[in-house]
Amino acid sequence: MNDTIAAISTALGVGAISIVRLSGKDAIRIVNSCFKGKNLEKVDSHTIHYGYIKDNEEIIDEVLVSIMKSPKTFTTEDIVEINCHGGISTTNKVLELVLSKGARLAEVGEFTKRAFMNGRIDLVEAESVMDLINSKTEKSRKLGINHITGTLSELIKKFREELLELLASIEVNIDYPEYEDIEVMTNNNIKEKLTNIKEKLNTIVKESEQGKIINEGINVTIIGKPNVGKSSILNRLLGEDKAIVTDIKGTTRDIIEGNINLDGIMLNIIDTAGIRETNDLVESLGVEKSIKTIDKADLILLVLNNNEKLSIEDKRLLEKVKKMPHIVVINKTDLDSKINEQELNSQNIVKINTLTYEEINPLKNKIKELFNLEKLDKSDFTYFSNSRQIALAKEASSIIKDIENSLEDNIPVDMIEIDIKRIWTKLGEIIGETYEEELIDKLFSQFCLGK
Repeated sequence: MNDTIAAISTALGVGAISIVRLSGKDAIRIVNSCFKGKNLEKVDSHTIHYGYIKDNEEIIDEVLVSIMKSPKTFTTEDIVEINCHGGISTTNKVLELVLSKGARLAEVGEFTKRAFMNGRIDLVEAESVMDLINSKTEKSRKLGINHITGTLSELIKKFREELLELLASIEVNIDYPEYEDIEVMTNNNIKEKLTNIKEKLNTIVKESEQGKIINEGINVTIIGKPNVGKSSILNRLLGEDKAIVTDIKGTTRDIIEGNINLDGIMLNIIDTAGIRETNDLVESLGVEKSIKTIDKADLILLVLNNNEKLSIEDKRLLEKVKKMPHIVVINKTDLDSKINEQELNSQNIVKINTLTYEEINPLKNKIKELFNLEKLDKSDFTYFSNSRQIALAKEASSIIKDIENSLEDNIPVDMIEIDIKRIWTKLGEIIGETYEEELIDKLFSQFCLGK
């Protein structure tokens, strides 16, 4: 943390501008040593300066250099950003030059990690930086920016402060029972304070399932036996001919993926190989991969051929998905119906064909209905946005439930105090007040280089 790091912070490629960013105590000195223009070590903070980057006498590029001095920067360290012309060779040469002057190539996510380690942002805000970068819809952008501004973090901090106040009151009651001007901590008022926190946590967790959908999208797997029209459905949903469509069974031999934006939510769609018994080695591998995708899906589209009676394979698939989130899609409604709907045993049935793009709309509408997509556009985006945050909140809520049971059994208050401290710690893990080094390294390793 005492050295100076550097990386290219923009996507590497041909463009108008690219940025080489440095952070650390020597950032200004290093750039100044290869900059022709003003003396950067004497300029004011948060200013931009025109000049040239030079390697000895050779001009590398005409640049604008932004100077931001500690502590009012993203990392709280001195930050310099060199705005270069956006050529690959030029940008790499500028980076190579500042590295030769004493900077170290940053690890992935290291700028954001330094911001976290230096107390500039907490862990929720750090994760939201990546969420904002990866946001593909307006709703996911709103969720990311809401967390960057600290709305969720402030709520968690409030819960932790309430727990600290409760712990302090319990300590005073244990150590100084003779004081008459303090609140007596009975089992009932301990339970009341903890139950209030638990109910608020549970509400956020429940709503966070929607937040997770906003952030990560819905993983949709299309399954069915061969030649029922799975690939045609994928193509109609995507609005392009991504999958090959023929009348030959087993045409799709591997999974095909695509994404669409449905009412501001990403659908991550997988078209699978037709599921059937086969002696073809390649096709059988595709069938095996298809079956594995079922357990990972948020939603399964089980496609049936309207023009055929239910086969043994159809019935097996219906049995497999009946307890999972699914839609039974009866395809090819332009043909005579031979399906007995009473055999389907499902509340979620949609009838479509893929002759036109409009004919797929009933399926889109059913997906929106199942996931309440029309109700997700809320002004309040105080959600947990990922599985890590949700899991920790659930653990904290579970500990409170255990305490409630212990209070009913009149367990000594000093034992209850230990569990309250565990809740405080779990909530601290959400925002990064308490953490394990391995977790932090893993989290920031998912960031892009230069961020």
